[in-house]
Amino acid sequence: MDACTLGDLLDVVGGPALHLHTAPAGQGVPVTEAVLYDGRTPLPRLPGALLLAVGVRAAQAGPLVRAAAEAGLTGVVVRGPDGPVGEAEAHGVALLSVAEDAAWHQVHLLLASAIGARPATTSDTGLGDLFALADAIAAGVGGATAIEDPRQRILAYSTVPGQAVDEDRRQGILGLQVPASAENTEQYRRLFAADRPVRLPALTGSDLPRLAMPVRAGGETLGSVWVIDGGALAPDAEDTLVQGAATAALLLLRARAARELARHRGSDLLRRLLEGTADAPTAAQRLGVTGPARVAAFVLDSAASVPDAERTALRLLDVVRLQCEARYGRHACVLVDGVVYAVLPAPGERHKSLAEDIVGRAGQALRVPVRAALGEVVPDAAGLADSRADADLVLRVLDADLPVATVDEVRPRVTLLRLAEVMGERRELSAGAWRRVLAYDAENGTEYARTLVCWFDAGCDMAGAAKLLAVHPNTCRYRLRQLQQHAGVDLDDPDERLVLWLQLRALAGLSPASA
Repeated sequence: MDACTLGDLLDVVGGPALHLHTAPAGQGVPVTEAVLYDGRTPLPRLPGALLLAVGVRAAQAGPLVRAAAEAGLTGVVVRGPDGPVGEAEAHGVALLSVAEDAAWHQVHLLLASAIGARPATTSDTGLGDLFALADAIAAGVGGATAIEDPRQRILAYSTVPGQAVDEDRRQGILGLQVPASAENTEQYRRLFAADRPVRLPALTGSDLPRLAMPVRAGGETLGSVWVIDGGALAPDAEDTLVQGAATAALLLLRARAARELARHRGSDLLRRLLEGTADAPTAAQRLGVTGPARVAAFVLDSAASVPDAERTALRLLDVVRLQCEARYGRHACVLVDGVVYAVLPAPGERHKSLAEDIVGRAGQALRVPVRAALGEVVPDAAGLADSRADADLVLRVLDADLPVATVDEVRPRVTLLRLAEVMGERRELSAGAWRRVLAYDAENGTEYARTLVCWFDAGCDMAGAAKLLAVHPNTCRYRLRQLQQHAGVDLDDPDERLVLWLQLRALAGLSPASA
């Protein structure tokens, strides 16, 4: 598993909570732990550690920065903005700061949680530790214990033998969700209004009473701990439960940091895979992308008025991720320059219906029209950059009448779009008779270009062209004869007809409708 780097740490907790002043060795340096400075003892050698300058004024932290460098530490965290940046740069040590009023123990908890984060797996997000904590609380308090999140989902439960349980606990563990009822709702209301353990009566005659404690950190409710009172709770059960809830808060914060870090790493890896700069086999393995797949792109309608486009795009990312995870499980989604990209595994028969469903749901939830484009299905992750390029092209031809499309459905339109770009970049492809035709029309008020495009689109049939132009066929013939005379065009040459049609369509943007 990759070690946490300074950049990873800043991505998770950076901003107002943690400010980087300088990183002479770059943000790719490893960060292994956060340690509190103890002025009574020399600094131990802790390569990769961040030193929290407890008891040292920021402006006077120069000697501590030098000592940190000698001990091989990655950086020093001071309190306040006036840290010794010059000293840090001279000794190759990162210098970071927290707010003047930040409590060091809270800073240490926050950094330790983020540094200890792991990719989001059951064993590494703290859930395994939560089960161990549930057992420890159950043993100390004397009753079967469950740890829940704020949505009453059971995250962990104790397995200490011989402790009393009831049907409510059995049903909750079976579905990992507390059974819903009006009585339950009232008990949770009481619990979350308290800041100490709460004793709650049994809900039915066959159930047992509970001792419960909310789990909080920094004023935020992270969940709750519930203990069944089977009549054998320890005398200090409430104090033990308070300590257990504090430990649960630390583990839940660590689990959150792990998820955020894993999501950031996954997003960065997917972004590089779609750009074609990542090693495809390695990226595919880490992202769980196997076999044929395609890229779907979702974007807010650029014509719509969106007060906070950046925030709305993030909400669109959440909608796409939620729908894709519901369909495919763990899923790869990323937001890049306002476009949400999702990798959809083959078979692709249902991809368009999924995209249409997401467009409908997102448009309703965000109150902004959404467009969706699907690139070509590619055999493996190595082709996802090409599928993404397809999807980007399709996005450019979508409109209110066609909000969702696969690349195969609009292949002619995206091909002409790409041809226009290539031809416009090359002098030899953009030169030719089409310029003379347009110039003659502009100078003389004629409609030769319009007549040509309609004639080409009618398959060079004079009657069909005349119908498109709403003129007599003889008028059409006359115009074409005059065109050949004044613009020097040989309409008997099939190659010249082909090139002229391509240039008028791709470079001049003319079609029977626009002409």
